[in-house]
Amino acid sequence: MSEANPVIIPLLNTNEPEALLAGLHISEGQQVNQGDILCTLETTKSSAEVEAESDGYVVGVAYSQGQTVRAGETLCYLADSPDWKPAQNKLATVTSETTDEIPNGLRITAPALAFAKEQTLDLASLPIGPLLTEKAVRDLLDGLAAKPNLSAPEDPYDPKAIVVYGGSGHGKSVINLLRELGTYDIHGVIDDGMQKKSPVMDLSILGGSEVLADLFSQKIRLAVNAVGGIGDNKIREKVFNNLATARFFSPTVIHPTAFVEPSASLSPGVQVFPHAYIGSDAVVEFGCIINTAAIISHDCTLEEYVNISPGAILAGGVQVGARSLIGMGVTINLNVNIGPGVRIGNGATVKSDVPEKGLVRAGMIWPK
Repeated sequence: MSEANPVIIPLLNTNEPEALLAGLHISEGQQVNQGDILCTLETTKSSAEVEAESDGYVVGVAYSQGQTVRAGETLCYLADSPDWKPAQNKLATVTSETTDEIPNGLRITAPALAFAKEQTLDLASLPIGPLLTEKAVRDLLDGLAAKPNLSAPEDPYDPKAIVVYGGSGHGKSVINLLRELGTYDIHGVIDDGMQKKSPVMDLSILGGSEVLADLFSQKIRLAVNAVGGIGDNKIREKVFNNLATARFFSPTVIHPTAFVEPSASLSPGVQVFPHAYIGSDAVVEFGCIINTAAIISHDCTLEEYVNISPGAILAGGVQVGARSLIGMGVTINLNVNIGPGVRIGNGATVKSDVPEKGLVRAGMIWPK
């Protein structure tokens, strides 16, 4: 084997680019044979074992068991010697000694540098000292995201004009919700991946995020985030970031057939769909989705960006951490604590706490 073979994280589900590294069955320098199981991956809907495609020694293991990995990333390499090192252009560290564009003391891999440039990130804002991988830069970029606008606009604006950001299936549901409310006039749809003027129902695509500045000049300040984000919540957060940067406000929208108890508290950016119920003293933070026929019982707390799918039932006192995804028909028992970043698959029953970034597979009774 003249060149080491990279072991690439496969895409298990087109709607879920990330997976849990549920089992890591190798260690650095270990010799493996073709067909040996290297790791076990799990998503909310499936699991898979990754096999060695050739004989070799395991080199450059990039993750630990329990971490979240992303399709297309390199888990490790299979080399003909345990002393093999990745080529300079693969994992090379770039410093101020190798190029003038790097601030003094900054240590960053070549892929991370390319990503930082792609995102027009100021290299001087990156931390000095630790070696920055592409994942580390992505995490830092997420932390630099603009804060959502929680206050209604103070300058003169059209209180009825609103835009829908996202033209997918969730976008169509949002359009129907807004029309049932009868409170707003939908100015059009924004979508970063659809062709301009393409129809979404009977509405045209105005363009991507680049049109927000022009809409702002037309005294439009209201927007609904219609990106569901069920496979990757970061996409939904990025939309909120774009809106916050452009100084748009996302109002709370509640379908007329939903019922919200008077003592419940809902933050801006929350969407409540048909026949959903939110109980007494429940708290729903910014950007949450309460989908069709979901039940959020009394004293529940949902932190920001939680996505509750159709038909899910949360008993009283359930706490759900930020960015968690709760699948269709899920049942969560009384006073259970769901950590941040958790994914619970369709039809699961949760009887006890789920730790941060935990994964409960579809149809599973938790704990096992």
